[in-house]
Amino acid sequence: MNQTTSGKRNPKWHRDEIILALDLYFRLEPGQIHGRNPAVIELSEVINRLPIFDIRPDAEKFRNPNGVGLKLSNFLAIDPNYHGKGMESFSKLDQAVFYEFNHKREELARIADTIRQTVANPQLRMKLYEIQEEPEEELLEFREGRVLYKLHKYKERDSKLVLLKKTQHLKKYGALDCESCEFNFQVKYGDLGKGYIECHHQVPLNQYEGIQQTRLEDLALVCSNCHRMLHRGMDMMGVSKLREIINQHL
Repeated sequence: MNQTTSGKRNPKWHRDEIILALDLYFRLEPGQIHGRNPAVIELSEVINRLPIFDIRPDAEKFRNPNGVGLKLSNFLAIDPNYHGKGMESFSKLDQAVFYEFNHKREELARIADTIRQTVANPQLRMKLYEIQEEPEEELLEFREGRVLYKLHKYKERDSKLVLLKKTQHLKKYGALDCESCEFNFQVKYGDLGKGYIECHHQVPLNQYEGIQQTRLEDLALVCSNCHRMLHRGMDMMGVSKLREIINQHL
């Protein structure tokens, strides 16, 4: 989890939070952007449920309605279609996310809605809190935010579904070879590697629509190395694309 602290200063706004704020910004008129608006209050509550921060130095002020209203006002200063004056204390990330989704508002709404549905489920939210990021993953910036990335990892760690996927694959192919590089743990490590392989959830994060049940065809069996590479290139690469890259370097 991200635990940024500096005296009594709360952590900087995360990409997930900015995505949620921008989605609301596009649904409001400038005069509706203030901390008394019920929609802004609701957004404050949603952001406070995100399974991202577990340390909040100034918990009373952490993403409270007034602070959320100010964040929305930052977008007024960025928006080329607004001719008034907004709050100009926006960050580079505020600006980057605004221009990334300014002409992709349906995609933005879909991502924001999936984040909201995810955190609305208390049990799922707590399970996502428990998912720790690898040190390397903390350096990566996932376009759809950390919450959906954690949801992705949760989906591919469903032990019952993973077992069903392995059983199906063994019945069809007789072995648990990596679907990208064909590595086989049992061939390499003998009995120690028997039955071992990892699962990768293949549905791109930007295509998540609410809390959907994971299907067996959504999963691919891959070795640890290929799995790590797939996570590094999640926005642009799937199992078949990684296989092409591997074959190019044989």
